[in-house]
Amino acid sequence: MAIQRLIKFTLVFTLAVILMGAYTRLSDAGLGCPDWPGCYGHLAVPSASHDLANIESRFPDAQIEPEKAWLEMIHRYIAGTLGLMVLAILIMCLKQPQAPKKLPVFIAVLIVFQAALGMWTVTMKLMPVVVMAHLIGGFSLFALLLLLYLRLKPLRIPGGDTYARKLIPLALVSFGVLVIQIILGGWTSSNYAALACTTLPICEGNWVDNLRLADAFSPFQGDHPSFEFGVLDYSTRMTIHVSHRIWAVVTAITLIVLALKLRYAQSHIMRNSGYLLLLLVITQVGLGISNVVMNLPLGIAVSHNGGAALLLLTLVFINYALWRKA
Repeated sequence: MAIQRLIKFTLVFTLAVILMGAYTRLSDAGLGCPDWPGCYGHLAVPSASHDLANIESRFPDAQIEPEKAWLEMIHRYIAGTLGLMVLAILIMCLKQPQAPKKLPVFIAVLIVFQAALGMWTVTMKLMPVVVMAHLIGGFSLFALLLLLYLRLKPLRIPGGDTYARKLIPLALVSFGVLVIQIILGGWTSSNYAALACTTLPICEGNWVDNLRLADAFSPFQGDHPSFEFGVLDYSTRMTIHVSHRIWAVVTAITLIVLALKLRYAQSHIMRNSGYLLLLLVITQVGLGISNVVMNLPLGIAVSHNGGAALLLLTLVFINYALWRKA
């Protein structure tokens, strides 16, 4: 069906938008254009001399960095394209009698809210709670698109899988644990805390005595001209980073246990999903360690974001298959 092909393409495109968003954020290009939806009042990054002169009068404190501005605008262009694709999916679902209706409507509402978060990310000068919400919104959109695809394309497990059904509680716990870890990762990134600890396994120095949990997880960080590069002190950023690392251990153990148990499922679909989950967890742990050892190289940091998105998708599939088909 055409709608299934469109959703599959949209899933791939959504992953590209997530990766581009991570690349933009990690390149410190989130404020490459200080206004929204254009860039210094233009649909593209201005380069003509008369435009630059006008910008200097309208944005006296702005320093135009074309590379960063183009990164931000490309992210906006492809995000806008994704919005049109979601609109097309919604229209097709509404026209098709057998297609779900509530889920595509919710996805459409979510992407409108995502656009608003994208605007607030700029207008609120990278306020961490807004940046994190924008990241979580993108991941949620990715997961819901897969759920819509699964509801449109029947998943068949002949005869069910009585062994796999016993893993439903563990699969749900794994999903919740991963969601918490993704939130912690988003909070670490939005507060520029990724390099707060540069040694393994936890952090350098007497980190236990310097934990500041209340400050680390307060969504309110006061009024600042900009939150770019972070406004928290070292101890607070270190607390955020340590929390992300410790919960990463919890997440890895939980997901590995689920993956190993899925090896004994009767259905090859569930067994293969377990192998995929195990591979993704090992890869994600390796990327996380590489970020620390190699001082957060851009390519690996972006891949770490992508790995988290793929883990989320895998757990959505596993939970759906266990609940609806096994």
